[in-house]
Amino acid sequence: MRFYLISDNVDTQVGMRLAGIEGVVVHEPEEVKKSLTEAMAMDDVAVILITERLLQLCPEMIYDLKLKAKRPLIVEIPDRHGNGRTKDSITRYVREAIGIKI
Repeated sequence: MRFYLISDNVDTQVGMRLAGIEGVVVHEPEEVKKSLTEAMAMDDVAVILITERLLQLCPEMIYDLKLKAKRPLIVEIPDRHGNGRTKDSITRYVREAIGIKI
């Protein structure tokens, strides 16, 4: 099983490549959806890493896959521009997933 990266910049791709993680660089929502669909279909991919900026381009699709797909795990990572998460992003994610306020 392996990791796969979907990134919006070459710097992140190069860094991950040095760690042995293959991936693609995309910029448009259609490219993100296509790359994500292709990565989900790869039998040997266990974890898909996706940068924060790309997650913001099509959050509904990605959160839906995170909640419903059993494999692979989709993990949002910060890119070279830093962490764009709000202070309650994990709480909001849990609230959306299970429908209760914590």
